Amino acid sequence: MSETVFKGFGDKALPFLKALDFHQNREWFLENKDLFEAHLYEPLGDLVDDLIVRFEKAGLPFKGDRKKSQFRIKRDTRFAKDKSPYNRHLSALLSPDGSKWSESGCFYVCVGLEEYRGCYAAVAFWQGKPELLLAMRKAIVAKPEKYRAMVKALASNGLELRDIDRLKRTPRGFEEVTDADLIEALRNRHFMVRHTIEPARITSPELADDLFDFALRAKPLIDWGRAIQGTLPA
Repeated sequence: MSETVFKGFGDKALPFLKALDFHQNREWFLENKDLFEAHLYEPLGDLVDDLIVRFEKAGLPFKGDRKKSQFRIKRDTRFAKDKSPYNRHLSALLSPDGSKWSESGCFYVCVGLEEYRGCYAAVAFWQGKPELLLAMRKAIVAKPEKYRAMVKALASNGLELRDIDRLKRTPRGFEEVTDADLIEALRNRHFMVRHTIEPARITSPELADDLFDFALRAKPLIDWGRAIQGTLPA
């Protein structure tokens, strides 16, 4: 059992995001900031604290901070077509070095409106440096048995790699590969598994148990990716 007790998000968490989506202005947000902090921001901080303790005890490489690990509710709209000032979700990211931009495999949790991102958690190697992605692709071809064992282990745990943003063509240098599953893997830009959170579940303290269990089930992906990363020059 975790030393930090997560009590669940507030029952007004999703209604707040729905109202924020409708109003989308600073005045309304400031008038309702207490609701945001009590039902979303502080509970997400509690969840981060709770999971950090559990992950450390289980030897999972996900660290963070209840404040620094959270992404801002306010959007950066400088290069966005949608100029709405606020996100329709609140999220946090835990990583081996505790930063929000780690390339060593990360744990991400999001509470949001269904018509946008929804509520979910993910474990991923996301937007890694080109040299890491190339090393992963080379490892898939050089040691396909290890890649397939990882995929099989995930499947045994009820998870599968997602195909978000996959290339339409096999990357240059790997044209000789003919196995369908390896071709699919080589076209990945990211390696991710996802856990959908039922909206009604976010107010339950047991959400922390669900997410910890998901992270444990995703460990084959983390172990595979970090082993490859360990072969790269420092």
